Amino acid sequence: MSEPNEDLAVQPSMLARAEEIQQEIQQLSGRDLQLWSIGILVILVLTGGVLALLVPNLLWAQRIVRVDHAYLPQLFFGLICLIVLFNIYLMGQKLTLNATRRALIRELVLNERLESLSLIDPLTQLLNRRAMNEIIPREVARANRLGASLSFVTMDINGFHAINAKYGSMEGDEILIDFSRILKMVFRGGDVIFRQGGDEFLIVMPDTTEEQADPPVQRLLRAVEQWNISKKKGYELSFTWGLAPYIHGSSVADVLRAVDRRMYQRKHNLVPVF
Repeated sequence: MSEPNEDLAVQPSMLARAEEIQQEIQQLSGRDLQLWSIGILVILVLTGGVLALLVPNLLWAQRIVRVDHAYLPQLFFGLICLIVLFNIYLMGQKLTLNATRRALIRELVLNERLESLSLIDPLTQLLNRRAMNEIIPREVARANRLGASLSFVTMDINGFHAINAKYGSMEGDEILIDFSRILKMVFRGGDVIFRQGGDEFLIVMPDTTEEQADPPVQRLLRAVEQWNISKKKGYELSFTWGLAPYIHGSSVADVLRAVDRRMYQRKHNLVPVF
């Protein structure tokens, strides 16, 4: 397993753009309120104008309201023109706001889809290295905050490059897909499985001690053995793993180095790994 690369941290561009879009949508809601305010203001102005023209010409005689007819054509013509112009303006603004809102929502949805896809390895459908650099720091921070257990299991497929060279890349892809499927079947839903690249995998196990993390690995060994029996390939699938608990207060890089070192020790039979 290779050292974690800090340069592979999640790029902020997509996240920043998503926040900008959400702010712009909120601003559009404010513009809706402005349009309603303008509408109410125009209604008040028109009402005031009508009253200003009518009130001086109202004669209360025997409770009969009489209006000077000389003002009526100009009054109604001006009123109709104002209403028409206001409606044209209001409809235009409303159409513009709706079109802008739809465009922003489409962009937000596309942005979220791209963000999701950028965190998924297309071959195995596991989380990729970029997701690892985003999720692991959150799990470590949670473990430190709550004092919870956290274990890491790393593994790679034995002789993968030789199998890939002998049987071809399609066979190698099939191995990776099947192995990933077995990983998802063996580990809990709360465990987070990553494909770091090539034939390297990492499982983060929240609320799990080192002793509790060993049984899933043993189940994985049995599942791989069953795969070999059922597939009957010209080679045998196997893997080497390393298991290390997170020590509270240490960094992400420290725990990844520790689990990497334990896998290396197991692979080369150097010293006991536990």
